[in-house]
Amino acid sequence: MRAPPRAFYGARIPVTTRPLPRLLKGPHASPDPPNAPVSRQPSEVLMEPQASRRSLLALAAAALLPLTACSAATTDSAAGSGGAKGPTVRVAVGVDASYAPFFLADAQGLWAKHGVDVRLVQFGSGGEGVDALATGQVQLAGNSDTTTIGKLQQNPGLRALMIYEESGRYLKVVLGPKVTSAAKIRRMAIVPGLSELAATRYLRSKGIDTKSVDFVTADPPEIPALLQKGDVDAYVLWEPWPTKGAELGGRIVENTGDYGVSYAQWLIADESWLGANTATAAKVAEALKDAAEQTESDPEAAAKATQKAAKIPAAQTLQAVKDIDFGARDITSADLKTYDATAQFYVDTGKVKARPDVATAALRGWFTQHTKGS
Repeated sequence: MRAPPRAFYGARIPVTTRPLPRLLKGPHASPDPPNAPVSRQPSEVLMEPQASRRSLLALAAAALLPLTACSAATTDSAAGSGGAKGPTVRVAVGVDASYAPFFLADAQGLWAKHGVDVRLVQFGSGGEGVDALATGQVQLAGNSDTTTIGKLQQNPGLRALMIYEESGRYLKVVLGPKVTSAAKIRRMAIVPGLSELAATRYLRSKGIDTKSVDFVTADPPEIPALLQKGDVDAYVLWEPWPTKGAELGGRIVENTGDYGVSYAQWLIADESWLGANTATAAKVAEALKDAAEQTESDPEAAAKATQKAAKIPAAQTLQAVKDIDFGARDITSADLKTYDATAQFYVDTGKVKARPDVATAALRGWFTQHTKGS
């Protein structure tokens, strides 16, 4: 889901090949799909600094060379960071506080407790982790339902196994310093997926024709500065970017739940890997269930683990625990109504040519069926 201000905390920032922010006229223009991210060691995170396209492409060509070593959609056999004797699994995560359960599971040894050795591979956003999943660079990923549904047409083998968090409070609407109301919005920054859907629904909730607004696609760390400079008038993003925008003169005016938009985070696998590794996926799910519960019951421990693993200030995670409902559960038939509406959004806005097959991708009842005592 999500790209916290890792660049602000002195982390090493590998170069990727995503283009600079691009202006889109209206909601029907499709942004360029993100490039498949380069596989990194668990301690690294993928972010996108601004650089020239020529130099980026040259670096990308060299960076892609080692991908063949991890491109097969199979569980790694080498020992991972968790120290467990079980199978090693590479799990893609973003680097914001919503991924606290994964970092807490690492810190508390919960993967090893459930007999699996997990390597967390950090990406600048959860959506990039899903792209890595589709290409076999990782075996599991955490990401929002909305963003994943938008990737189903390109990657129909994606399978959602469970929900481990949900919220209508974590994403917030931020208006620029000189924007007095939603009616004044002329340009709105978006990140493809959940942010874009939330922005579109916000405008519609205010009776604003989305065709009258230019959408600017950018990476989350760039957006607060775009707002401060007046290059965009508003955005809808997850924390810490609303708070960062407010620090730069913007105003947080609503959360998405105020106008009926919420999200859930899925644990996702590719069907080809899942078919041969169901028991391993179930062990990861069991550990993630325990970690989600501990995140709720012991936010301080979750904040400490997240700060150590992803350099996220503890205060951000503590606030996230207040904004997010952490807890594992099955995907249900009732959830499909929301997912169907999301799938229709992608069709209506021209992002996909055919309706994503959410009913096949969302495995109802998988979590209870395959885990112990759920």
